[in-house]
Amino acid sequence: MGRFSIMTMTDAAADRVREIVGAKGGDALGLRVGVKKGGCAGMEYTVELATETKPREDSVERDGARVFIAPEAVLFLLGTEMDYEVTQLRAGFTFKNPNQTSACGCGESVELKPADLKAMAQAGAV
Repeated sequence: MGRFSIMTMTDAAADRVREIVGAKGGDALGLRVGVKKGGCAGMEYTVELATETKPREDSVERDGARVFIAPEAVLFLLGTEMDYEVTQLRAGFTFKNPNQTSACGCGESVELKPADLKAMAQAGAV
């Protein structure tokens, strides 16, 4: 069995990550996903260009698209699927996160709880 991956990416997300990194060129390695306090539900996802790797940082890769996970965000992002969605109103990355307890109406911020590693280990996920 391979190493447990913190997060997964859909094909659409991987395509978009490759597009962004390809357009930036140069020292762009991929995107970095994190969480920060903010928004009406308490936390927001952050997505930024990654130009270097940070110590103790995990990453996930799909078809050449690489996403780094900020170390402080790992517990909040365990089991999350990153997607890229285009609707009439917006285009952007979306996150299907099992650690999300609620979201605000605008969908921009979420309430997250750290993943329960003990329960996950008992379920055989990690």
